[in-house]
Amino acid sequence: MSAAPPVLIVGAGPTGLNLALQLARRGVPVRIVDRAEGPGTASRAMAVQARTLEFYRQLGFADAVVAEGVPIPAVRLREGGEEVARVSFHDLGAGESPYPFVLAYAQDDHERLLVRELARAGIVVEWGTALAALSQDGAGIRATLSRGGAGEVCTPASLCGCDGAHSRVREALGIGFPGGTYDQLFYVADARIAGGFHEELTVNLGAHGLGLLLPVRLSGMQRLIGLVPDALTSHPGLSFEDLRPGVEALMGIRVEAVRWFSTYRVHYRVAERFRAGRCFLAGDAGHIHSPAGGQGMNTGIGDAVNLGWKLAETVAGRADPALLDTYEPERIAFARNLVSTTDRAFRALTGPGLGGQMLRTLLLPHLVPALWGFAAARKAMFDTVSQVRIAYHDSPLSAGRAGRVRGGDRLPWAGDPDNFAPLASLAWQLHVYGAGRPGLAEEARRAGLPLHAFPWTGAAREAGFSEGAAYLVRPDGYVALAGPDSEELMAYCGRWGIAAKP
Repeated sequence: MSAAPPVLIVGAGPTGLNLALQLARRGVPVRIVDRAEGPGTASRAMAVQARTLEFYRQLGFADAVVAEGVPIPAVRLREGGEEVARVSFHDLGAGESPYPFVLAYAQDDHERLLVRELARAGIVVEWGTALAALSQDGAGIRATLSRGGAGEVCTPASLCGCDGAHSRVREALGIGFPGGTYDQLFYVADARIAGGFHEELTVNLGAHGLGLLLPVRLSGMQRLIGLVPDALTSHPGLSFEDLRPGVEALMGIRVEAVRWFSTYRVHYRVAERFRAGRCFLAGDAGHIHSPAGGQGMNTGIGDAVNLGWKLAETVAGRADPALLDTYEPERIAFARNLVSTTDRAFRALTGPGLGGQMLRTLLLPHLVPALWGFAAARKAMFDTVSQVRIAYHDSPLSAGRAGRVRGGDRLPWAGDPDNFAPLASLAWQLHVYGAGRPGLAEEARRAGLPLHAFPWTGAAREAGFSEGAAYLVRPDGYVALAGPDSEELMAYCGRWGIAAKP
């Protein structure tokens, strides 16, 4: 491995592996190191959202992920030991994404798949390799790596810290990580349940308890998550057996075997910056928050996709280096908003006071089924949880509006014919729905942009496109420029130094 690669990635969890894949698939040499001896062995993060699957589709392995995971068909609400409601997730986001569902996919399986995909791209993770020291100055970056007691100096052009909540990269850069920790202690377990495998998500609500049951693997394991009773939070050597009576009573199950058990406290923090010079933070190194909505891992993967294409374009000389200045404002704004919203939801749902008890035992069992009857409520829920609603309207990369589509929006999916298929090129491109203006093809040729013309259909109208309008689409599938005329398009390409991908 080169001691001076264009990019060094520290941390080989889902964020780091995705960042390495984004770079490798675009032909950028990269080194990725991790202090662990290999991929994780516990299920940990579970939910893979639709937007993440859309990114994986661009890389060609979304179908493999879906095949190994478990689509969750419904959520059941239980209160006081009785089922009080069931809401279907079937085709929850139909018409909005090729993946209109929530997928359960254990993180250890997920990581092994990403490692295999990375190896196919010619990159091998350097396990058992830790970042011992990091500094940067006008001359560049100097990273000291430690493996088996031996040290090595690496001088990458850029360095990315994807090394988790206790990030060595963040600490070395002196970037603050403000936030706090919730008082409640949680347990998590992967277990086998008597009576067979449950594919549905079950939310068990109680005045003094909260417990989730969801599928982990096709092999039949289930994930149990819940609050540790206050009386047991200081119990030395707390095990699942200490919790078993309360867990089984609340969830109405009998646990036959426990494969993995742990306790944890939930933190909420966002780094003060996501960039320092030529060093960047992504994933848990930059933000951690409550698990509400299954957003954490997917947000880190979103960071990796955003940063990956921008690094690749600048390394290859296909874009102005100022492109990298847009990474932090685009992703830190979303991270701050996510921490704020998940914090409110988490406090309301887990609060020990009367308000929390009423929410769990009275409001949720009746409010959720009532709201589920409205298509707008189901759409809002899918758009938020699936992360297809994430937009970069305030980014300097975003401009214009045509129809309901604004610069900064995720490119809406228009179904058949599939307007997401061209995104597999991982390149800038122009889209038009219906007959475009005269001369558009020649403008695209002069700008070095592939032009993809789609018929004007009811689905395109429903997705929010304007008939005949052009849309400049970024390599990550977001609309950069909506409805530009010829001068606006050429000026935009000139401003950002956008060049054709060879």
